[in-house]
Amino acid sequence: MEKSSLDADCCALNTVLVEEKRGHLIPNGNAHQGVNGTLICGPISKGYPERETWTRQMDFMMSCVGFAVGLGNVWRFPYLCYKNGGGVFLIPYVLFIFLGGIPIFFLEIALGQFMKAGSINVWNIAPLFKGLGFASMVIVFFCNTYYIMVLAWGFYYFIKSFSSTLPWSTCDNPWNTENCIEIFRHGDCLNGTIGNSTFGNLTCEELANGRSPIIEFWENKVLNISDGLDEPGAMNWEMLLCLMAVWVMVYFCVWKGVKSTGKIVYFTATFPYVVLIILLVRGVTLPGAYDGIMYYVKPNWSKLGEAQVWIDAGTQIFFSYAIGLGALTALGSYNRFNNDCYKDAFVLAFINSGTSFFSGFVVFSILGFMASEQGVDISKVAESGPGLAFIAYPKAVSMMPVAPVWAALFFIMLLLLGLDSQFVGVEGFVTGILDLFPGKYYMRYQREIAVAICCLLCFIIDISMVTQGGMYVFQLFDYYSASGMTLLWQAFWECVVVAWVYGADRFMDDIARMIGYRPFPWMKWCWSFITPCVCMGIFLFHLLNYKPLTYNNVYVYPWWGEVIGWCMALSSMLCIPVSFVYKLSGAKGTFRERWEILTKPVWGAHHLEYMAPDTDIKSLASLSPGTEENKVIIFESVM
Repeated sequence: MEKSSLDADCCALNTVLVEEKRGHLIPNGNAHQGVNGTLICGPISKGYPERETWTRQMDFMMSCVGFAVGLGNVWRFPYLCYKNGGGVFLIPYVLFIFLGGIPIFFLEIALGQFMKAGSINVWNIAPLFKGLGFASMVIVFFCNTYYIMVLAWGFYYFIKSFSSTLPWSTCDNPWNTENCIEIFRHGDCLNGTIGNSTFGNLTCEELANGRSPIIEFWENKVLNISDGLDEPGAMNWEMLLCLMAVWVMVYFCVWKGVKSTGKIVYFTATFPYVVLIILLVRGVTLPGAYDGIMYYVKPNWSKLGEAQVWIDAGTQIFFSYAIGLGALTALGSYNRFNNDCYKDAFVLAFINSGTSFFSGFVVFSILGFMASEQGVDISKVAESGPGLAFIAYPKAVSMMPVAPVWAALFFIMLLLLGLDSQFVGVEGFVTGILDLFPGKYYMRYQREIAVAICCLLCFIIDISMVTQGGMYVFQLFDYYSASGMTLLWQAFWECVVVAWVYGADRFMDDIARMIGYRPFPWMKWCWSFITPCVCMGIFLFHLLNYKPLTYNNVYVYPWWGEVIGWCMALSSMLCIPVSFVYKLSGAKGTFRERWEILTKPVWGAHHLEYMAPDTDIKSLASLSPGTEENKVIIFESVM
């Protein structure tokens, strides 16, 4: 290591620590000395702490795993794989991983690491398109608001699991109706009747009108659902307490920043894998498990000719990789500048998709057992989304010996899978907000206060989802606010701005400055041509095949409910064009002059510390123009 000291009025510089990496001199201090003797130095704002970095690089990896690997990997991918041709679905799925998933995943992490900023200020790389940052903030705010309801439901089921008899396994509870039937043996209908010691003799017609105790527990006890969106009904106080408890957990996971978050994810991101392995070992030993797994992986080659299969594969990639939410950008911004984010992107993508595929064996081994016990085809019990988590799987668990143990294990896994996704989402939102405040506005405990305000605001909105009509509100948020269309729109513009406005080659050079080598040109080709085309193609397919929202394929939402939903979707999508027009109309000069001014990057102080000596010095002169605290002086020094 080499130590240098400078005493200059222009630069608050103490010590330059230089380390050699792949033949480049990468400084860790407040200045950069290149091989040609150029020294670039910039002051650090007084009263504003330097940006936090992960204690260990593994903290970043585990946070990304915790955020991107969530409930969708367990409850959505296995069902899509079964529905779209089993093992054949992996062909379009893997293809879209390399055409869209990894390129944008890498783009967002690298952009955050290079700009050292959250989801809004990261677009200082092309200020005219800063609306992208506001759009991602709107989307992640909506996600934070409604996603936590799944955790509240899971927490409620987890608490109810601590009983000798699971409450959703019997029909003798206050919330059950006269149509509740505990045993469904449709094969017995061949004889015309079914005998049951509890309910007496039932005809097949009466059996068809029966309702499972798990469905009645879900609809009558957990949701206590009303007849429609226009009937909010009474508050479910038990669910409100569960919601409050989960928000308190999220707050104390996030309030101290990445130093604490990076430690918590070691547990929340790894323990679900332990539970998944335990559930798989248990699942494959049950009767009917083999049939269930064969339904999951058995290839149906004719499905490859269906457009819906390819659309489902592409949409699942954007959902499961958590693209377009700005949280990956925020996580990347806490990396060391010379972290090898290119390698990280591939490792994280493999973990994400591998978890999805592995979860399918866990889910379908259990569903195969349930189908065997009920004497029905697996297609009758296979579900996705909340239907799998809160109806199909709990029902299967209730049929096992020592059912409460397996129920508690499943719901603690569900809770942890969602919890780290939730608090990293909140972290991403808070990071974006705090980055908007310059150093002179910094105050003590500002992070804790910002996290508290964020959690409280989301909690207030969530109160509408713990009423009797809450499920209808939840579905509105889920279907519109963070739908496939909003994420695809966001991903499309991210690629266009980086590849065509800032420049794909230019960004590849920036990445090379960070990691010490240029990534494979495939990334550049994807950002420039392939990924935008994929995003826009799937976006148009969703738009042209739009269907009005329904609940259980029975209740159709009123027109004003759809209007509210579209307002939520457009609130993020319109951020990009509205911000573009506003900034362009407010600038002076010809269109060409405005474009050149508004697309010129605004560099941060760390770029002056780290950028290579052959950088165009003129491009660095645009560092936050007009601010006293960001004045930079560049001069020659021969060491």
